[in-house]
Amino acid sequence: MAVSRTPRAFSSFICQSCRQRLLPSTSTRAFSTTSIKAADTQSQNNDSALAGLGHLSSNLNRRKGFNNAASTTANPTSYTSILDQDAASPETLLSEQHSRNLDASYTEKPHRLHILATKHNTHITFVQPPRPAIQTASSGISRTSASAADQKKTIDVLLSLSAGNLNFRKAGRGSYDAAYQLAAYVLKQIKEKGMLGDVKKLEVVLRGFGAGREAVTKALLGAEGVDVRKRISAVVDATRLKLGGPRSKKPRRLG
Repeated sequence: MAVSRTPRAFSSFICQSCRQRLLPSTSTRAFSTTSIKAADTQSQNNDSALAGLGHLSSNLNRRKGFNNAASTTANPTSYTSILDQDAASPETLLSEQHSRNLDASYTEKPHRLHILATKHNTHITFVQPPRPAIQTASSGISRTSASAADQKKTIDVLLSLSAGNLNFRKAGRGSYDAAYQLAAYVLKQIKEKGMLGDVKKLEVVLRGFGAGREAVTKALLGAEGVDVRKRISAVVDATRLKLGGPRSKKPRRLG
């Protein structure tokens, strides 16, 4: 019994990799007489890479939104030649013209006309994307006479007015007539100060359900907003809704 246990005890000290190495080698190609060749040769690597590029080119041709999707071909060598081109060439995918598809900063940001209509007042704010003051015509800062501090300034708010700026006081600031006169005055100022020259897209952002909401809408649809109305690309409602939060103030009771 001791003799039969000795080989088992000795074999338990040998790891699995050593056992496989010590075992007699067996032929895995018993039914084949062809010689074994290396699979990863340089020519096969090139063929597989070109085949992958060819598959990529066929997929890119089917996609929409590419600037030069119609000019691409299924030949995989065209992509290798594209990578060898200079980045300044308009035919390459690495040029600035094609890189704009991947960069959101190249997309043109619209101007916005914010309208805050509460039951006590109406506020209208005309906003542009952040831009240097020397590039804004209504800022009054020119390139020649601008100081070092003025050249670093950026402007986003072009015009901000409320019904109180038109000498409406107390309860009169929240009326329909005050909001309509305010909207007409703001649209007139935008036109007279030459702010429409840089406006290509305009978004109207409405907030609140005061009397000024309908009054400003009527002014935009009327004769006062003929020039501004042509550039409106979207109308957005940004009224804030309370979800939970602190307890509301007790409503006022009269009588």
